[in-house]
Amino acid sequence: MPTLFPGMDPYLERPGLWEEIHTALLVGIQQFLTPLVQPRYRVAIERRVYMAVMATDTGQLVGKPDVMLISGRQLRESNVAYRLEPVGAGPIIVQLPAPEEVVERYLEIRDVTSGEVITVLELLSPGNKLSAQGRRQYEEKRAAVLGSRTNLVEIDLLRIGRPFAIDAQQADRARLEQAAYRIVISRATQRPLAEAYLFTIRDPLPAIPIPLRAGEPEPQLPLNDLLHGVYDRGRYDLAVDYSQPPPPPAFAVEDAAWIRGLLLPSNE
Repeated sequence: MPTLFPGMDPYLERPGLWEEIHTALLVGIQQFLTPLVQPRYRVAIERRVYMAVMATDTGQLVGKPDVMLISGRQLRESNVAYRLEPVGAGPIIVQLPAPEEVVERYLEIRDVTSGEVITVLELLSPGNKLSAQGRRQYEEKRAAVLGSRTNLVEIDLLRIGRPFAIDAQQADRARLEQAAYRIVISRATQRPLAEAYLFTIRDPLPAIPIPLRAGEPEPQLPLNDLLHGVYDRGRYDLAVDYSQPPPPPAFAVEDAAWIRGLLLPSNE
């Protein structure tokens, strides 16, 4: 069953599920771009690994589902935070922040002859936006790329966490703040200017150009088709419960009403 959403399906943002989507979408992008840039370039999947504690701005822990043993009972909780109601004046059971290994994958388009990295494509993950360690690492890498001759394509399909810094003219700032999702394309030859594609839950994901060397044709990446193909092939309709609200953060009232109307036939 295809997703009913025209673009990004917010139910795919659920921690634990997004990791699957992230990997499958990167592979799909690699497979799509490779025949368009060969034989001069190849598209490589790279990774970085670090230990991190995932937490929202309110201190709520976010991570993979786990099992807690409490008084001989197993409690399997969702990957937001462990909370038990207090009984009388006794203590409550809480969870301390525990670092977990985070593996993040991204793409590099490299010159086959020289090995030079021409373009970095980052599909952001919760680790980039929610953990202090991951955010610091990504900001350092982002700054290094922006200070080099390498192009950057940054795709943010996650509403959770603070977006990474970009600025716009005063007339466009309201639109920038209202966008649920964003894609930034920074060509090395045009910095500090970049292109920002802004869209909401109601919009299809845009097709975006992938910059190579200056003056070379830029292949168009049909991101919406690729994401929906991942959804269909992975049968992610079996992994989400559309009768429940989407994962946090909450949508604006108008968007929440639009989502309920969109899903109403499937929930009946």
